[in-house]
Amino acid sequence: MTTVQLRPETKQKLDDLKIHPRETYDELIDRLADAAYDDEELSVDERLAIKESESDIKAGRVRSLHEIMKDLGDDAVLRSLVD
Repeated sequence: MTTVQLRPETKQKLDDLKIHPRETYDELIDRLADAAYDDEELSVDERLAIKESESDIKAGRVRSLHEIMKDLGDDAVLRSLVD
């Protein structure tokens, strides 16, 4: 058994993530850790999409989030997140 120190805010976040009140912190953390890992192989389509994206990046065919938000008319929203 190991003891872990948590800030009250972190403990509250963990409490909020429990499936049921009697779920132990060990069960909760184990469940969250399992969810963080994706052991499923990438499909052929996913691999091709990644290679295409890498080619786009290398060729400079990228746009910043700011440019996209501005084009969508939401640049004020983006500015509010930065300010």
